[in-house]
Amino acid sequence: MVKSKYASIHIIAGLFALIFLAGSFRYTGFFSVQVLCNLLIDNAFLLIVAIGMTFVIVSGGIDLSVGSVVALTTMISASLVQQQGWPPSVVIPLVLVIGTLLGAFMGAIIHYFKIQPFIVTLAGMFLARGLCYVISLNTITIDHPFYTAAAQTKIKLPGGSFISISVIVALVMLAIAIFIAHYTKFGRNVYAVGGNEQSALLMGLPVGRTKIMVYMFSGFCSALAGVVFTFYMLSGYGLHAVGLELDAIAASVIGGTLLTGGVGYLVGTLFGVFIQGVIQTIISFEGNLSSWWTKIVIGVLLFFFILLQRLLSMKRSSARRAA
Repeated sequence: MVKSKYASIHIIAGLFALIFLAGSFRYTGFFSVQVLCNLLIDNAFLLIVAIGMTFVIVSGGIDLSVGSVVALTTMISASLVQQQGWPPSVVIPLVLVIGTLLGAFMGAIIHYFKIQPFIVTLAGMFLARGLCYVISLNTITIDHPFYTAAAQTKIKLPGGSFISISVIVALVMLAIAIFIAHYTKFGRNVYAVGGNEQSALLMGLPVGRTKIMVYMFSGFCSALAGVVFTFYMLSGYGLHAVGLELDAIAASVIGGTLLTGGVGYLVGTLFGVFIQGVIQTIISFEGNLSSWWTKIVIGVLLFFFILLQRLLSMKRSSARRAA
């Protein structure tokens, strides 16, 4: 018997399997390990951003700045490495610190000034995107040997398939995030604050510190995703990752994270990313469909899973009242 709190994860995993099998029957070469690997290769940066977004949503907040932070990371990296000649060993830690500090800044404003996360992170989105154009209005191409090697390195798997370094980074980040969420005091505090902030305060939990750390973690994930995106694109540009925050929110919600906070699973977020990736892959295999069909299908799925979450919440509430 499947527990109701895990029902959404089982549903999204089953839906992914169903879509993948449907694509396998329709298109030659679709059913292969390499296609699955390509889903991870092409969406490694989205998975990393969605991990941070899941923590934020579980805590009862939202972070609209993630896509702009990714773009800012690519611009800072490209500018310092390509134009200033800085070594990647200095630039990569620097951009990770910048992303973390920006997240901490927004978290502090949200907590200490009691301002809605939507407004604060919207301001952060405009700030980070604007800073991209202060650095340069044009694309900055990266041809540094470290970045090109990171982009071109293929890690061989049994059976002849391969993955990239970005996939390793994303999967390690996922494993760390799962451990933090379910096996640390911080993770438990995130769920408690998202479930009921007033109750968390009454229990003596560090609500303020938890909120700030959540946005710090999201900022770190966004910067790390920016590093991975730089490997993927080998360039910095102010229009990189436009709309990525919406894709990350969609992946998290489709994966079973409640927008009201307190409920969410990173494994579900992984399948949410997979769902978006497999839909894009099917559209590319089809050949004559616009890429906008991806957005249409994701929109339909979001409606479905929002309604599903509501029904499951009502069912749990009825069960508690009956008990």
